Amino acid sequence: MDGMPGMHASVPSSVGAASLPGPLLPGMPPPLRADDLYAADRPNALSDAVKDDPVRVYVPNFDDGTVSVIDPATYQVIKTVRVGKGAQHVVPSWDLRTLWINNNEGNSLVPLDPATGVFGKPVPVDDPYNLYFTPDGKAAIVMAEEQEQLVFRDPHTMAVRKTLPVHCKGVNHADFSADGRYLIVSCEFSGDLIKVDVAKRSILGRIRLPGHHPMPQDIKIAPDGRTWYVADMNTSGVWVVDGDRLAVRKFMRTGEGAHGLYVSRDSRSLYIANRGEGSISLLNFATGKLVAKWRIPGGGSPDMGNVSADGKVLWLSGRYDNVVYAIDTKDGHLVKKIKVGREPHGLTVWPQPGRYSLGHTGILR
Repeated sequence: MDGMPGMHASVPSSVGAASLPGPLLPGMPPPLRADDLYAADRPNALSDAVKDDPVRVYVPNFDDGTVSVIDPATYQVIKTVRVGKGAQHVVPSWDLRTLWINNNEGNSLVPLDPATGVFGKPVPVDDPYNLYFTPDGKAAIVMAEEQEQLVFRDPHTMAVRKTLPVHCKGVNHADFSADGRYLIVSCEFSGDLIKVDVAKRSILGRIRLPGHHPMPQDIKIAPDGRTWYVADMNTSGVWVVDGDRLAVRKFMRTGEGAHGLYVSRDSRSLYIANRGEGSISLLNFATGKLVAKWRIPGGGSPDMGNVSADGKVLWLSGRYDNVVYAIDTKDGHLVKKIKVGREPHGLTVWPQPGRYSLGHTGILR
């Protein structure tokens, strides 16, 4: 991964590289703006690497071991492909040229070419619950949940480069600091957050979240790079965290079963999927306050997903309802409910704006 994917003309070329307080991780593309880590993710700001890819929603169905492929123009499932046991997430690679299907019960990663829609040969990988990429593009990081490890691998071949034991249960989700030098990882079943040095592949610190049996899920850093939000499924809200100090600032109750976190295309809002009550909470980044709650008619189980390239639709899997929800981001109304396989989980929308991917269902910057 030596070169950056070329940027489409829709991305303003006049915006220069940001000046951050500290040095960046060597080899990491600098943020376009110091005050907005997601400045490259504006509506339809597709890189040259992805601008011609077919627009699709790829839905891993955990219990079926399949991926449902949805055409968002028609809201129809156009095909379903068997991929392996325990399909968890569909993850864009750092260079945006491969979507990796994580089969943690089948111990494999299946490459998907988003330009052609062709599913490739499974790559043997132990326990890949989730997958991330370091900001310099030099390593993939497999979240080996059962083995309690972060496994640093070659980003193309997935050959093991280093195994880092984390000694916490349910290592699942992560995000990276503004300078790319560390990541914070959630441990769902032990209630821990772990801070990891990207270059040294070592643990910098850990904390246990307050409360009775916290269950941290998704993590997102705010556009300003100073605040982190951690969804807690059992405490039913988000923890506001200082990443540099690895300290909890406060808790905000959002709704039962807070789970997935997604940034709007204008960097103004955080969408919080409350899986246990069938709702989505909106947090305003500028004020740090919850400003709205959208409820799915009849209830539901909104889980993981992402936002359409134009920013108009929030796509979420309905984990325990065997559906996918398409939600209008203007007013939160349910546009469509689409039947898919059993236990849909970490779906991805493709293509997405941005220059490179840090993994999960599309953390692009």
